[in-house]
Amino acid sequence: MGTGAGSGQGQLFLRSLLFLLLAGPPAPRPAGGQLRYAVPEELEHGAFVANLGEDLGLDVSTLSARRFRIVSRAGARQHLEVNLENGILFVNERIDREEVCEAGGTCLLHLQLLVESPLELYRVEVEVLDINDHAPTFPWQEYVLEVAESAVLGARFPLESAQDPDMGTNSVHTYRLSPNGFFSLEVQTRSDASKFAELVLERALDREQQRTHRVLLTALDGGVPERSGTAHILVTVLDANDNVPAFDQSSYGVSLPEDAPAGTLVIQLNATDLDEGPNGEIEYSFSGHAPPRIRELFHIEPRSGQVLLKGPLDYERANLHELYVQAKDRGPSAVAVHCRVLVHLLDVNDNAPEVTLTSVSTPVLEDAPPGTVIAVISVLDRDSGDNGHVICEVSPDVPFELRSSFHNYYTLVTTQALDREVVPEYNVSITARDMGSPALLTRSTLTILVSDVNDNAPRFLQPSYSVYVMENNAPGASICSVSALDPDCQQNAYLSYSIADGHIHGMPVGTYVSINSDSGHMYALRSLDYEQIRSFQIHVQAQDAGFPPLSANVTVHIFVLDQNDNAPVIISPMLRNGSMATELVPRSAGPGYLVGTVSAVDADAGLNSRLSYQLLQATDFTLFSVAPDTGELRTLRSFLEQDATRQQLVVQVRDGGQPALSATVSLLLSVVETMPQTLSDFSEFSLPPEASSSSPLTLYLLVSLGSISFTFLLAILILTAIRCRGERCSRQGDGCSPPLCHCCPGSRPSPEGLKTSNLTVQPPAGTMAATCLDIPVGGPPGYCYKVCLGPESAQSDFMFLKPCSPPRNNEKDPGKQSQPVQHLRVSKQIKQPNMDWLPPSTQRPALKRYQIRHCGNRGSGWKG
Repeated sequence: MGTGAGSGQGQLFLRSLLFLLLAGPPAPRPAGGQLRYAVPEELEHGAFVANLGEDLGLDVSTLSARRFRIVSRAGARQHLEVNLENGILFVNERIDREEVCEAGGTCLLHLQLLVESPLELYRVEVEVLDINDHAPTFPWQEYVLEVAESAVLGARFPLESAQDPDMGTNSVHTYRLSPNGFFSLEVQTRSDASKFAELVLERALDREQQRTHRVLLTALDGGVPERSGTAHILVTVLDANDNVPAFDQSSYGVSLPEDAPAGTLVIQLNATDLDEGPNGEIEYSFSGHAPPRIRELFHIEPRSGQVLLKGPLDYERANLHELYVQAKDRGPSAVAVHCRVLVHLLDVNDNAPEVTLTSVSTPVLEDAPPGTVIAVISVLDRDSGDNGHVICEVSPDVPFELRSSFHNYYTLVTTQALDREVVPEYNVSITARDMGSPALLTRSTLTILVSDVNDNAPRFLQPSYSVYVMENNAPGASICSVSALDPDCQQNAYLSYSIADGHIHGMPVGTYVSINSDSGHMYALRSLDYEQIRSFQIHVQAQDAGFPPLSANVTVHIFVLDQNDNAPVIISPMLRNGSMATELVPRSAGPGYLVGTVSAVDADAGLNSRLSYQLLQATDFTLFSVAPDTGELRTLRSFLEQDATRQQLVVQVRDGGQPALSATVSLLLSVVETMPQTLSDFSEFSLPPEASSSSPLTLYLLVSLGSISFTFLLAILILTAIRCRGERCSRQGDGCSPPLCHCCPGSRPSPEGLKTSNLTVQPPAGTMAATCLDIPVGGPPGYCYKVCLGPESAQSDFMFLKPCSPPRNNEKDPGKQSQPVQHLRVSKQIKQPNMDWLPPSTQRPALKRYQIRHCGNRGSGWKG
């Protein structure tokens, strides 16, 4: 190193003291409202820097009380400190400028001074001045410089620069070279003002005379005192390289398969050099203008000259590679020679065919005719020859085929009609196979969507629907739902429901039910009555939204279920004056004597119309009983003297519905010694009391004879009329003539109406077939009754059959309007009786008399 490098700490202290004596005490220099001081580096601990108490105008005696201190960040080295007794800023530890300020330039220490009571903050900057405490140093103490003996005069050889951590004039200032006869030294300055030295050849070298030269290079700084550093330079004179290498031939050719692995030997190059030693040792490398791609694919062994494969080859990218190789000896001023190597690649089948969909027309309509072009497909194989010849085909299980239009182009066409409902989409596998060995293939899948056409009509889930609706339903309530399916899609499958036009009992079907066009839910628009309509059917249509629209129909059968909403109606006996029925009972009547039959009807059906009778109230319960099924009122025992002559009974008729409904009738039975011919309370006339009292026997005989004669004549007339009507009805197709059938004026009962009736008449065993005819009763509502007459009996049974539609105004027969027509009428409060349950035969005479009374005929009482 330099001559003054090891002066020791004592010399450093003397230099610092000398610097302070020459520079004088540091004076405060305000800089932007703050104090600034300058202090040289490397001062010992306790060295004076500044008198802060005086410069800041603080009372020195209060510095300790006011906690005057330097505020520094945590972990920072405290180079300076304040003496609280005198306010002097001194060096706390040695300051090395090169360590504190590594970046160079002005080195400043920023101090934050804090004093309390009151709180005041001061900023002080201390500039650390550089001193020449470092000598220049070289990277190596000795290094070798090789110079060819053929070097020309004035040749320059840059030397290593010395480094000095000091700044400014204390850094490297100049270089010196020890005296010699061959080289001189020139000092150059860089742009950053740093210095470097160059060795200049002043005289020609001769290796045979002197192989080496030693010189001493000294670096000097500009500090006071001056410091220096040295390095020894060994100049070696090299032999001149006057022969160049030579290749066997200027160009080489080689063939290589493209799938050759890395490390394959491409070619062995050989060049010779007549020189000896390093001048005859040859190194091979790519020439400077070899492209990067060549350097990526190939590698040259520098000493052996082997060209090796480095990266993967690709015949389709480049089938020929041109390598430029240079050979240069290791001698100084070596001259390179070049040769060319042509690498021809051999194609192998390493590329599978590529399938490209040039044009795709999808989706395709399902009614597209065969031969419709779906897609245009192009295939490409980058191999050559048979390796690049491609055959394209599709799977045989799809209705498509490939047709070759021109080289490497195919069209995919349909071969048969498509059906979207069967197969909505096709995944067509296209296989492209080349002719190489081994062959390579590529499979590509093309998804073909089939577009829908409205070719399917809607289909209901059931061939017909049967709906059961309880009568008295709430208007607007849902009664059922119909559903249809359409295998089409989108708007072709969007269904709307509607009800076909029609009439139910003369009223439009739209007044009975409605349907939600979207969901198919059906709603009742009115409250249904089982006694008026028991069943009807409507036709529902489902229509899609396709073009043209397709539709389907289904029949919905609606059955009205009966509800126990009609109480029994007592039709026999008829109440006199609307209060109580009366009857005479002979005192001589024994047990089981039939007093009469209570008859009732119920417009409901099934169990709701099954009637039962019971004696609810009685003057004497031991005297009378009522048959629960037939309603027959009979005596239980013989009359006694103490029995009351007037017996009041209340009979209740109850149906079988849930909850059960009932009706009652009050009877007043008068116990008489002898029975008159006519009933006192139910006959149309009464005998004078004096006549009966004067001659009861004569009166009895006369009345009996008259009654028998009148009954016989009435039976003959009725039988004749019925037989005539039966023959006429049979000749007229079982029609009904208005003068004979006092029912349904202007209308004829249809055979369908008779077929749908629930009434079945069975003649009693052992009797001849009875003659039966239907007698409809007009009025709101009208009823039809069947009259059955036996040939051996003058009595007839009336039974309810079915409702009869009222006549329409426009259906009246003008030719029969002048004829008097008597209509059988019933009370408006009585609904159509249901014949699912037939009354017993014992009640039929009462029903007959009830109907004949309402037709205007004279009755003969309610006794059986």
